[in-house]
Amino acid sequence: MARQNKKKVTREIWQNNSTKASEDQVACETPIAFVYNGISHFVMMATPSDIEDFVYGISFTEGIIERKSEIYDIQVQHVETGVEVNIDISSRAFSQLKGSRRLLAGVSGCGICGKESLEQFRLSSSRVESQVKIKNIAIQTAIQSISEYQELNNMTGAVHGAAWCDLEGNILSIREDVGRHNALDKLIGHIIKQKVEKLGFIAVTSRASFEMVNKVAISKVPLLVAVSAPTSMAVDTAKMCGVSLIGFARPNRHVIYNNNLNIVDEDN
Repeated sequence: MARQNKKKVTREIWQNNSTKASEDQVACETPIAFVYNGISHFVMMATPSDIEDFVYGISFTEGIIERKSEIYDIQVQHVETGVEVNIDISSRAFSQLKGSRRLLAGVSGCGICGKESLEQFRLSSSRVESQVKIKNIAIQTAIQSISEYQELNNMTGAVHGAAWCDLEGNILSIREDVGRHNALDKLIGHIIKQKVEKLGFIAVTSRASFEMVNKVAISKVPLLVAVSAPTSMAVDTAKMCGVSLIGFARPNRHVIYNNNLNIVDEDN
């Protein structure tokens, strides 16, 4: 039973004192259960697309795997109640998973929900050291074109996007999901699977939270660009981990909250 990313629903629109019936496309949101070596670890509410990318991304940013090769097999089963993903991982990774227990029933916007204590915060253990230089105009190029690549959002208006951009701001790949963290994990999973060289930056169509900056830092990406505001902890984490951070990225304007020597003007 295949899962779709969108579905048709009937609706009524009230406008100017009259009501009209029509159809609409809405984004799908479904529970996805992640089962590692036969043990269910967490359930996330997400858009049921790019599931293998999601597995690689969230397994990496959650600290379950350290490299792509630690995932041996992924089996995706669509069931009546949602999606079950059975993931075969290395013994080292499975031992790590059991040592960092996280029983999580995550909403689509979840960041660190399910952690049992403050000690289970997973901060990036080292700074992002990158000599990559990104011009302000490249950031503008990405922001001004990102909506064109959001196929599902353009149909439903309900999903976030996370895009991988090259040094000129061209969007090379994008992942979408009802959850902003999920979209980012899917993109990071794609980067891991394809062994993408980190000569570029990530742009997201959401605010920048601590968790999102942390995921970018863990992935050794030098710059995160967000169309909305960063949180205070996002700014603090960016400075601590060496991630350049931009918020309120809109056409002809963006705000630099941390510049780890990655963002330069045209004449630099």
